Amino acid sequence: MTDDRPDPGAAPQILARDDGTSIAYHRTPGRTPGVVFLTGFRSDMTGDKAVALEDFCRTRGTAFLRFDYTGHGQSSGAFEDGCIGDWTADAIAALDSLTEGPQVLVGSSMGGWIMLLVALARADRVAGLVGSAAAPDFTEDLIRNVLTEEQADRLTRDGRVDLPSPYDDVPTPITRRLIEDGRTHLLLRDSIRFDGPVRLIHGERDEDVPWKTSFGIAERLTSDDVEVTLVKAGDHRLSGPRDLTRLRRAVRDLLDALSGAA
Repeated sequence: MTDDRPDPGAAPQILARDDGTSIAYHRTPGRTPGVVFLTGFRSDMTGDKAVALEDFCRTRGTAFLRFDYTGHGQSSGAFEDGCIGDWTADAIAALDSLTEGPQVLVGSSMGGWIMLLVALARADRVAGLVGSAAAPDFTEDLIRNVLTEEQADRLTRDGRVDLPSPYDDVPTPITRRLIEDGRTHLLLRDSIRFDGPVRLIHGERDEDVPWKTSFGIAERLTSDDVEVTLVKAGDHRLSGPRDLTRLRRAVRDLLDALSGAA
């Protein structure tokens, strides 16, 4: 019996862009609505959620795309040179060049911010949204609040400060450009004009992004079809077996509802 499960270590395909950057991706053909996975801050497309959803979509015959933003994973560029606007542009380029028809965007952490920005930019292509610990506005509402006075001064003076990461031995570079650019993409200060179905999953034990953020998203969205699921024992990653089952179920139910509506 042949094992058709995706190989997370397989060599990616490359989308070459006019500006000289390149986006690494894995694409699974299938029917629409398709699914596009948007990774988190300093994460990449080989994570558990991305691969689990790829396997799920392959099994049901649904088109699927996972990719790395520039400065992440196997795409070109350096992480510290990027910002929210750049990574949103990467996601729009991937959506435009590598998918066809309506798509459901699944955003993890920062990917939840990116998915909302893409939905606003490509309202005609985005049919629904699923957020896992979605983190819009984190550069303004979270990073700035955890900086010490000394770190804030260094960021202003040097344009960069390195913060310890709970997920990596290597510190995370935070740049002044990241903060300033993030300020131009804030979403939770006004209505978010998206009227499609939205499912938001958040762990109550998330120490990186407060679970109340998902309720803030729900409140700001113009859509009436928004559901928030709180996971009592859930952390920020939401990548355990039960978490992946819950994520697959949310995506499946949204796809089934959209296919029925079509």
